Amino acid sequence: MSVAQLLKGHDKDLGGGFVVRRYLPAAVKQAVGPFIFFDHFGPIDVAPDADHDVRPHPHIGLATVTYLFEGAMDHRDSIGTFQRIEPGAINWMTAGRGIVHSERTPRDLVGRPHRTHGLQLWAALPQAHEEDPPSFSHTPSAAIPELTVDGATVRVLIGRAYGQVSPVPTFMETLYLDVQLPAGRELVLADLPAEAAIYPVAGSLLLDDAPLAAHLMALLDTAAPQRVRAQEDARFVVIGGAALDGRRFLFWNFVSSSKERLLRAAADWEAQRFEKVPGETEFIALPKKPAGGTYL
Repeated sequence: MSVAQLLKGHDKDLGGGFVVRRYLPAAVKQAVGPFIFFDHFGPIDVAPDADHDVRPHPHIGLATVTYLFEGAMDHRDSIGTFQRIEPGAINWMTAGRGIVHSERTPRDLVGRPHRTHGLQLWAALPQAHEEDPPSFSHTPSAAIPELTVDGATVRVLIGRAYGQVSPVPTFMETLYLDVQLPAGRELVLADLPAEAAIYPVAGSLLLDDAPLAAHLMALLDTAAPQRVRAQEDARFVVIGGAALDGRRFLFWNFVSSSKERLLRAAADWEAQRFEKVPGETEFIALPKKPAGGTYL
């Protein structure tokens, strides 16, 4: 494993003191399988007066994939979905040709100290599905396959692994695993898709005897099985899938195989032509255009 295969990530302030660590897209790798965006937030001790709500904002050409380890959030979107998101569940929102959503602190947690910790990923949609109708899929924690493999607890969040298949619907080959590995135990990652990466959420690992510290993402050589050994009690995720069908362009919350489509989405949001989220009156404004320049 060389340095070029490690993604260190960078801090991104989303507002209100809510800081995430962002790993994808990266200079050396835009996407791993369909996953073109990877944020890790927390664990955060949220003060009673903190405001971490994410006001309504739009997406196109992608699916958001939300997974919590701790905490809860209320999801609302412009197709009328309301879903409380809790630890262990997979929430997959397909933006397609356009959707607007908000993520807010549930009423029972407002004004109370609590903790939040999770991962927010985006999966770029195959070109044939970029303009699909928007939709939302909630898969509760109890429906996610969980098994023990060589002492490791493996949850098959998306895709198939170790003889188990997740019920989460996708548009292309996709893999997303949540693994808890006790100190000194080893797990072999075999039959990986064409592209894959590993990210230790907590604890340090040995990846084929090379050290991998927590909060570093390593791109995997999928041509052969990979041995993962825990140097201490560790938790990590594995993501990946088939390679995307061509390059994607990103601007703000939009993903597309066409720059022109991004500009049209930006113009539509600025003119408030997207559908509204029922019950919401706030929104996040389009980022300002650079002086004398364009968005792209």
